[in-house]
Amino acid sequence: MTTPTEPPIEAVVSATLGAAGVRELAELMPPLVADLADIDQRLQAVLPAEYSQLSTAAVYACSTGGKRVRPLLMAALHRALGATETSRIHSLAAAFQLIHTASLVHDDVIDHAEMRRGRPSLPRAFGLPAAIMTGDYLFVRAFELAADYDRSIILRCGEACANLVEGEILEEASRYDLTTGRDHYFRVIERKTAAIVAASLASVAEIARAPAPTIERAGEYGRAVGLTFQIRDDLLDVYGDADLLGKPLYTDLREGNPTLVSLEAYARLDPGRRVEFERLFALRRKAPGDLLRLRALIDESGAPAIVAEQATSWAERAVRALEVVRPTPWRTLLERLARGVAERRY
Repeated sequence: MTTPTEPPIEAVVSATLGAAGVRELAELMPPLVADLADIDQRLQAVLPAEYSQLSTAAVYACSTGGKRVRPLLMAALHRALGATETSRIHSLAAAFQLIHTASLVHDDVIDHAEMRRGRPSLPRAFGLPAAIMTGDYLFVRAFELAADYDRSIILRCGEACANLVEGEILEEASRYDLTTGRDHYFRVIERKTAAIVAASLASVAEIARAPAPTIERAGEYGRAVGLTFQIRDDLLDVYGDADLLGKPLYTDLREGNPTLVSLEAYARLDPGRRVEFERLFALRRKAPGDLLRLRALIDESGAPAIVAEQATSWAERAVRALEVVRPTPWRTLLERLARGVAERRY
């Protein structure tokens, strides 16, 4: 079984900012390369288990070519708040990355996902029981890393995990049901996606001994970036490039997960087409033609432009949250990353 290599940091940043953004902020790349390398080393150090198959599964889960945006944001924020080196936050960044990875493993179990980042998902590669236990193992190892920090930060990590579970339950409760509406959708993504980013960045600000208002705004920035990411992800599920995404399109439509794309389409279609959309969306087994018809109805509704606007709006909220941070190239990077998340194609 081949373990893919992680993309270089320039590729990670370029995927969000574009080549011009990387050139403009080239001076920031060397310290970020060192930061992410050390964070990855700390993560890898806690993966080995006495049972070799568990070790192999844990390494597999953590080496699926993920975007590493969260540790990148944490390192950049720490430097934006005045840190000249970021080693104090590296174990925490590794912990949050493990929490995120564990949640993806459990997502793949729940969704019966076949692929993750262009490779067989962990459940497909190792089987359901091993995948469930590997997800649990990663959560435990994350808290082993977090144990080095103050109680307030450990509690914030725990709250982020509780939010993840609650988000999963809320999402499961709304499957195949478009009447749950936008408020329910935002409750789901606040918990499943935004909470962990908000917690990680608020924790960085606390470690940097920033004043309470700055800690709060760091959390707001993380929350807004998390929401931007998820809204854009929903759009890419219908309009993305499957090769870039490393997974098939139409997963949310196929699995009956109401996203902002499907909810906005449902709200904007005329009554006859709305009935058709709801009927097709509710099918437990959808043929390719059903999925293509759902996409055609989404096209007709004008929902994609509305959803793209929403992603941009949340990115701008993230940028405004950074106004309490002194202007530096590091703050510029954080602003560019937020806006780049709203326009990403991967």
